[in-house]
Amino acid sequence: MRVSEYVRHDAVGLAELMARGEVSPAEVEAAAREAVRAVNPAIDAVVETWPADDRPAPGSTPLAGVPFLIKDFGISMAGRRTEMGSRLTAGHVARSDSFLMRRLRRAGLVTVGRTATPELAYSITTEPVLYGPTRNPWDPERGAGGSSGGAGAAVAAGAVPVAHATDAAGSLRIPAAYNGLFGLKPTRGRVSLGPALDEGFNGLAVQGGVSRTVRDSAALLDLIRGPEPGDPYFAEQPSRPYAQEVTRPPGPLRIGVLPQAWGGRRTAAPVAGALDRTVRLLESLGHRTEEVTVALGVGWEEFVLANTRLSTANVAASVDSLAAALNRPVDSSTLEPSTLAAHRYGQGVSGPEFVAALTVRNRVARGLAHYFETHDLLLTPTLPELPPLLGAYGEGAEALDGLGWIERLNDHSPFTMAFNVAGTPAMSVPVTADTGTGLPIGMQFAAGYGREDLLFRLAGQLERAQPWSGRTPGVWAGGRS
Repeated sequence: MRVSEYVRHDAVGLAELMARGEVSPAEVEAAAREAVRAVNPAIDAVVETWPADDRPAPGSTPLAGVPFLIKDFGISMAGRRTEMGSRLTAGHVARSDSFLMRRLRRAGLVTVGRTATPELAYSITTEPVLYGPTRNPWDPERGAGGSSGGAGAAVAAGAVPVAHATDAAGSLRIPAAYNGLFGLKPTRGRVSLGPALDEGFNGLAVQGGVSRTVRDSAALLDLIRGPEPGDPYFAEQPSRPYAQEVTRPPGPLRIGVLPQAWGGRRTAAPVAGALDRTVRLLESLGHRTEEVTVALGVGWEEFVLANTRLSTANVAASVDSLAAALNRPVDSSTLEPSTLAAHRYGQGVSGPEFVAALTVRNRVARGLAHYFETHDLLLTPTLPELPPLLGAYGEGAEALDGLGWIERLNDHSPFTMAFNVAGTPAMSVPVTADTGTGLPIGMQFAAGYGREDLLFRLAGQLERAQPWSGRTPGVWAGGRS
């Protein structure tokens, strides 16, 4: 199989070819490896590849034999390095598979390597000191987003059709938006984080993937969803597979539109224009849209402070645990300035402050739940601006404390974190692009708790109405742009 043919198919399509015997899993895997070699020097999205140790029977699952990449964070694969984008954990090798890795194996995915992430996944740009910056395939001078930036760039460039991603503040949806992909953050409790973790960032972090087509993400979520023993959260299982929802008409929906973010961050003109085009598309499909205001249940400053306390306390605990286990110092030789600042701030968070932050989490969840009593979905831009130039996001990081870093994160991505706090599903859909630069622009749709089915129905309808999977960036494994 030639790379130019390989990249024309999504994951489900590749699996169908193998199931019919038109191409062998070995040929597909070889094409994927050639694709990685073709694009990675330009984008630095894949930090390591390895020989596949799983060879599933073609047709045994909807994704059997499909090449796959896991993020260098939030998942462990026995015998493979898990470095979390940090010098603190460089060279660390996982001893066992996490629950998610076991499910990926059972899904028949052929994991051939790992993708780049910022240090400890604590940024929305992927520019770690350990491996250098990941570049956006649409414009290599710009960032690919984060923290699943390596996954986003690799999929957009054609290395693999779908890749593992995580999301604690937008880390899946941000790269999806910047790289012109589909990405759905599942409901809290939909995919297990065990066995090492019962929850990530006190329930804010979830597991998922990014893909070029909606059906690939639906098929992936079908194969990895469901509880494991000891999980603290439970999301009711859907009545039918998500892969079936993609082809089901959503019916007329009531969709609120939030053009400007909480906290006063203004949406840039190209993104505002893309939002207007999306609203017109929705209305042409029979949906009812209306501009709304949505109460978070707390003030913006209180929201940011609570998330700072939760996230930095988690970072401090993780850093101290890793440093002790690996016998390494916690200083500038092992950690970047923003992580050190988070570590210092987190060490100072008191028990009562931490509990108060969890109370804010509850109030935000209740506030957003009230909105979804009267509306089916909420539409926002995924991000208020186009992908920034490499280096711009980290300028002056040395002068920021832990609160200042989270304030910066929320300023650049003010639309995404509320749905992590509430635990509700949200997706970024590449329905439009900047008319001047051609850069993709993602639109975020959020739904009530457990309503991924509704999101997949709308995403499938949007994809059929305005296909985006044929669009390709300048750095692309197929050899064309």
